[in-house]
Amino acid sequence: MLKIDQLTVEQRLELMERLWESLSATPEAIPLTRAQRAELDRRLDDLEQEGPRGIPWNEVVERIRKQSQ
Repeated sequence: MLKIDQLTVEQRLELMERLWESLSATPEAIPLTRAQRAELDRRLDDLEQEGPRGIPWNEVVERIRKQSQ
């Protein structure tokens, strides 16, 4: 049995990352509630009507780097 409480913080973060990656490899295996499905459908409808909102990741990183200079 894995004794999570005996792992270091770094080890637990690594474990979480590996678990997340394993779950994201098969997203269809993760069931959604009715409320989650409805919210996802609403957001997809908004995206189709309004187009993408926000800023690309590379712009976010560039802004952060400029602020820290």
